Amino acid sequence: MSPEVRPIEDRRLLGIGLALVGYACFTVIDTCAKWLSQGGMPTMEVVFVRYAAQFLIVVAIFAPQRGTTLAATRNLPIEIIRGLALLGSTIFNFIALTYLPLTITSAIMFTSPLILCALSIPLLGEKVGWRRWVAIFVGFVGVIIVVHPGTASFHPAAILSVLGAACGALYMLLTRKLAGVDTTTTQQFYSGLVATLCIAPFALGGWTWPTDPSGWFAFCLIGVAALTGHQFITTAHRFAPASVLAPFSYIQIIFMTASSWLIFNQPPEVWLYIGAPIVIASGLYLWLRERQLARAVSEMPADR
Repeated sequence: MSPEVRPIEDRRLLGIGLALVGYACFTVIDTCAKWLSQGGMPTMEVVFVRYAAQFLIVVAIFAPQRGTTLAATRNLPIEIIRGLALLGSTIFNFIALTYLPLTITSAIMFTSPLILCALSIPLLGEKVGWRRWVAIFVGFVGVIIVVHPGTASFHPAAILSVLGAACGALYMLLTRKLAGVDTTTTQQFYSGLVATLCIAPFALGGWTWPTDPSGWFAFCLIGVAALTGHQFITTAHRFAPASVLAPFSYIQIIFMTASSWLIFNQPPEVWLYIGAPIVIASGLYLWLRERQLARAVSEMPADR
């Protein structure tokens, strides 16, 4: 018996509120990862904790209700590749977080929609006009401003953040492909399972436990924040269209800046105030352009 899919409701303010809570949870994930890494926990172990905790929570909550249907998928290869893409994004991002402030890694990760637009050409067969190519180029100029290569303050870990953004874009693209194919909980099940199995051999040897209460708090919180954030974001899309929610994702830069400043005493550099708005403006332009194109297609007269 397939799980019941709840109907879409038009409650946009609720959807926006849920999305904002979800983005706050994503900030908690990165904050916990950086805290644990600075406390001496190996990066692969942090990644393992993030996914193993999420996987165990998903199984504990949903397996009693759904049984074996939790693992029932109509496209196993895409689920596996999607899980690997998300794992790659997390590994690159968590390593970069060890060396870079949250403000820089988050600004770079906002290039994911730009990379997604570029990847949609070979992988989805979509056409991208010159306006959107200009937006993609301008967005990457903004990233260059943020990381300012060639200066004394540049750190090579910024390259890892770009790779993480690329993996994140592939993850979003594959999530599109699974829309209406597998339930959200099934997708979370496989993303947690694939990552946990792949990272376990690299994390379990020479295990390091937290050494203080704050470390234990971050250790326990990171998986809960991951599951909660994804659930909130997914539920938000049931109450509001993606076109309404998309611009609010950029509010996460505020959450990241606050965490970087208040928790790690790393205030943003002046370059962030110049480059991040350029990246965000490029992403918003792509969003507006896609809405215009979608509206134009919907208004075309049907063949008679």
